[in-house]
Amino acid sequence: RAARGGFADARRAGEAEDGRGLGEAGGRGEHGAAREGLKKDQSGMREVLQMTGALVRRETRAVPVGNVYVGGNNPVVVQSMINEDTLDIDGSVAAIRRLHEAGCEIVRVTVPSMAHAFAMQYIKEKLRSTYQDVPLVADVHHNGMKIALEVANHVDKVRINPGLYVFEKPDPNRTEYTKEEFEAAKNKLKATLTPLIEKLRDQNKALRIGVNHGSLSERMLFTYGDTPEGMAESALECIRVCRELNFHNLIISMKASKVMVMLAAYRLLAKRMDAEGMDYPLHLGVTEAGDGEYGRIKSTLGIGTLLAEGLGDTIRVSLTEDPVKEIPVCYGILQGLGLRRTMVEYVACPSCGRTLFNLEEVLHNVREATKHMPGLSIAVMGCIVNGPGEMADADYGYVGKTPGKISLYRGRSEVRTVPESEGVEQLVALLKEDGVWVEPEEAKNLNPATASAGVPVPAVASK
Repeated sequence: RAARGGFADARRAGEAEDGRGLGEAGGRGEHGAAREGLKKDQSGMREVLQMTGALVRRETRAVPVGNVYVGGNNPVVVQSMINEDTLDIDGSVAAIRRLHEAGCEIVRVTVPSMAHAFAMQYIKEKLRSTYQDVPLVADVHHNGMKIALEVANHVDKVRINPGLYVFEKPDPNRTEYTKEEFEAAKNKLKATLTPLIEKLRDQNKALRIGVNHGSLSERMLFTYGDTPEGMAESALECIRVCRELNFHNLIISMKASKVMVMLAAYRLLAKRMDAEGMDYPLHLGVTEAGDGEYGRIKSTLGIGTLLAEGLGDTIRVSLTEDPVKEIPVCYGILQGLGLRRTMVEYVACPSCGRTLFNLEEVLHNVREATKHMPGLSIAVMGCIVNGPGEMADADYGYVGKTPGKISLYRGRSEVRTVPESEGVEQLVALLKEDGVWVEPEEAKNLNPATASAGVPVPAVASK
């Protein structure tokens, strides 16, 4: 693609592949037509698109969060959360900016008190005056109606936890919840939610109903147990209140620290919402995933599995590390599934006895020379036995041909054979000949959230 039409065409092709389309809220694009045209195979068990490896995303409405849309045909949005106390205005602004510059498209902050809620006005103002208007989400927890009503004036989305938003004092002597008690608590939740819903609705802002496995309300625990069903019911109860008040800027999350619980909860919620005609986007995450390699693996298992099933419109990888380190993991998950293209895709064989050069060293050298051009796909293959076939989807290829010689490919076509010692230099020369090369200094101006190699784009996602 890149060789034929430059990276502008490559970018447009990539956007078509990842479902990008920033149209009207609730738009369905081509996904609806694709679903309607699905056929079964002879066993009647699998759909044609599934057999071809295509990823079909669940149809959702587009929900505005500041100048970013979540859901619809838009790319899966990356978000994270700062660690700073939001009473520290300067520190919070600096942390939000660092995350946004790293590619985070929506930033969440914690708002535990009225003082923190008022502080958000100054954080927003300072971002606008010194940087840009970054989409912000306020996290409101315990008994937070007054806090939520104030902070809704200053942020783009409010996140509540249904299990904590309305205070229910646990009764150590309780053995059950009667139907009357359950309904009374449900009505209290509705009365407490209504003012916030009306305020967000009137300002065209968003609400995340963020259910956590570890903080279900007492009545949900008594009625459904500590289960994915209890999580789904907790979310649905809030969703129905919003629908009664004609408020639909909703995003839903069902987080758990156990991957299998998280998977079951999201799948159940999606099934229940679809059955009731609810097309609200899903925010995916494995909460308290930890740190290091295991935290990344755990998050990838949960988030990646659901995305591969077509579920999920925005993601956050929760690591016990600097939040900036979460962003590359998010983009790695999305790129691995073909949902976003924010870095160079390298295809490389694991090496074997047929390999004609030091594959690990050459891959490193190719990466260092080209890693600043996101959107490009380059294959480095050790020999011609399987190399040309296995690298067929790459834009360019570097393949061992004979001892001391390598072949350069443009797509599936061999372009030239050169000495191995000149391989990387000649690859760069080929990129320049094709008009797709970008100098490293120029690439520094590209935002990783929206960049496609060689095409400077605005740092802020468009509507």
